[in-house]
Amino acid sequence: MKLTYVLGTATAVLVTGTLLAQFPSQSRPAPLISQAKMATLASGAFMKGEAPTTGMATIVEEGGRKFLQIDGAFSTKEQAPDLHVILEPLANPPRSYKAMNGFINLGKLQKFKGAQQYPIPDIVNVKNYKSVVIWCRMANATIGYAPIK
Repeated sequence: MKLTYVLGTATAVLVTGTLLAQFPSQSRPAPLISQAKMATLASGAFMKGEAPTTGMATIVEEGGRKFLQIDGAFSTKEQAPDLHVILEPLANPPRSYKAMNGFINLGKLQKFKGAQQYPIPDIVNVKNYKSVVIWCRMANATIGYAPIK
């Protein structure tokens, strides 16, 4: 069995060497894996609302898609139920919402601590939003928020 493995590896190297030899270094095809550049559109540090909240929120664009990234230093209250991540048009969001419109709900908070990422719908103009909010839907309370610039 070892002999087959060694021969298989030698064959793969030979085939790879043959393929590379067919293309001089100036005319090799581009790699198939896209190496899209990531651009930071806005960012800010989380601060306390109803509970201590830490870490950074960053809106990035990569390959034409926008994402909200929350960094590894993120932490918020673990006992709060039904937490959601929202984009808010105000830099200083309300403690609770009287109307359930004007903000964009990106979905349930994935975890209470650590890095996470949320896709932002293409239709959303992120320039219209000034903060990222960790919101308790059940209690209608702003747990923490990050003003973003």
